[in-house]
Amino acid sequence: MAARSVCCPKRFSSLLLSPKGPFSIHIAVYISRRYYLSGINSTYVSNSTFTVTPFAPAYFSTQIGCDSPVLVRDFIHAALYDSKHGYFSSRSGSVGVLERSIKFNQLEGRKAYMQHLDKIYKQSDISWFTPVELFKPWYAHGIAEAIMRTTNLSVPLKIYEIGGGSGTCAKGVMDYIKLNAPTRVYDNMSYISVEISPSLAKKQQETVGEVNSHLAKFRVECRDAADPNGWGIEQQPCWVIMLELLDNLPHDLIFSENQVSPWMEVWVEKQHDRSELSELYKPLHDPLITKCMEILDLPKDGSAQGSMFASITKSISAKILPRPRRCWLPTGCLKLLEALHGALPKMSLIASDFSYLPDVKVTGERAPLVSTKKDGNSSDYNTYLDAKGDADIFFPTDFWLLERMDNYCSRQLKPNQHKSLKKGKKRRTITLDTSSFMEEFGLPSRTRTKDGYNPLLDDFKNTKFYLSVPTHNIK
Repeated sequence: MAARSVCCPKRFSSLLLSPKGPFSIHIAVYISRRYYLSGINSTYVSNSTFTVTPFAPAYFSTQIGCDSPVLVRDFIHAALYDSKHGYFSSRSGSVGVLERSIKFNQLEGRKAYMQHLDKIYKQSDISWFTPVELFKPWYAHGIAEAIMRTTNLSVPLKIYEIGGGSGTCAKGVMDYIKLNAPTRVYDNMSYISVEISPSLAKKQQETVGEVNSHLAKFRVECRDAADPNGWGIEQQPCWVIMLELLDNLPHDLIFSENQVSPWMEVWVEKQHDRSELSELYKPLHDPLITKCMEILDLPKDGSAQGSMFASITKSISAKILPRPRRCWLPTGCLKLLEALHGALPKMSLIASDFSYLPDVKVTGERAPLVSTKKDGNSSDYNTYLDAKGDADIFFPTDFWLLERMDNYCSRQLKPNQHKSLKKGKKRRTITLDTSSFMEEFGLPSRTRTKDGYNPLLDDFKNTKFYLSVPTHNIK
């Protein structure tokens, strides 16, 4: 069961099982597994494509979108990251920074914590605070401890963070290493933040610069981490940190008329002589989409997997009760992992994100929440087509699929490599609930209230950590 935080329109879809009262939260479990098109009218057109037009009008802004059709991932990328009008570019100030750490040990319990959180949001008018910010410095300290336990400290420590927000994680990790690692480890370390937002890049420099000795070891590269041209080739071991990053990476969408029809790519286009948006379905062609389907073992022709009996049953069912299918594919994550493994072949990875999201209105497997905030009130859209720079689009992370993509990308053949190297598992991985991760590497006592309630351990039931390190036992 899950419920979203009373104070935050996005991030903390936490399990707040509070009693009824002024700060109680209505809990609703709703994970969308529906494949039918709710509120969409389908029309077939020529040359193996057809379009859908929403009943409720959705419009391109003059800034987001273009006249020619684009893949769904490109539309989402523009809506979130357009340099002038994307959600994160125009609303970078919405990423909150606490003036001081929360003294959890001074709070009586859950109700006091929720009151304090409510006060913080109202005073700051911030859209969200990330976990690393709410639980600073302890959240970042747990990450630093995990790195120190699993890295070879005889090699200079190099850390990349992608999408570092306000710089709180970077500062917390560097603080912890300075205080707890051998002096030579801190003296020789380097921390590189790869940040797409210029305003956040500036904020990160300011945050880390609060400790003067950190500045010589820290730098920000303002670029798209998924662009392989921005990376060199780093042959030394290094770490990559990605916190609440995967949920905002662009996804593609595929569609099938029923349970056995072939899958098709979904494109977004503007209707002729109108501002209304529609979906355009085309035969599978995009290599990133087909590669993601290959990793998922998803047949392109829509055929059923398993026994012949299952295939026949599914075919009959499709004729009697046809049910359109929509499936979201994390192609943005796949593209990023390809770039990382290509540039950092000896990297270790630590990522944290949502394992599922509640109250999803958008249809399809692994569908996103599309949320906006106005005058302090948050609301969700029924379709991603309504997001035109004014709404956050964030997806649940399928950690099983993340592991498969991670291993797939690590096995990609480089020039002059033998095909036998592609076989075998090159990564050692583990996925942990946030509570399990923090109990192992963090200091849970620091985020516990007087009555024993611990929001970091108790409330983030729909978030997980993924750790992945290279191994050399290739058969």
